[in-house]
Amino acid sequence: MATFVKVATASDVPPGSGIVTTANDKEYAVFNVNGAFHVIDNTCMHRGGPLGEGELEGDVVTCPWHAWQYNVKTGACLTKEGVKIGCYEAKVEDGDVKIAV
Repeated sequence: MATFVKVATASDVPPGSGIVTTANDKEYAVFNVNGAFHVIDNTCMHRGGPLGEGELEGDVVTCPWHAWQYNVKTGACLTKEGVKIGCYEAKVEDGDVKIAV
């Protein structure tokens, strides 16, 4: 059974936005897509840009450095086929966004 750790407070991530957070010495990007929370690795596979600082449109985040795009629900890269970043099961519990580690 997975252990869940807090990565954000739900109220800190309004719908249509994302943030960068750290848990267990690792950076994550937390996104709110119409009230559903999705968590991926924060580091873009292209040049290491901070995905949590990117622009979110629907369920796609665009890296602020070189515009690579990722689906925040699956971690799949839309810019380069076959590239995928870490994507984590997320849940909200008592106002906290938690991920399975």
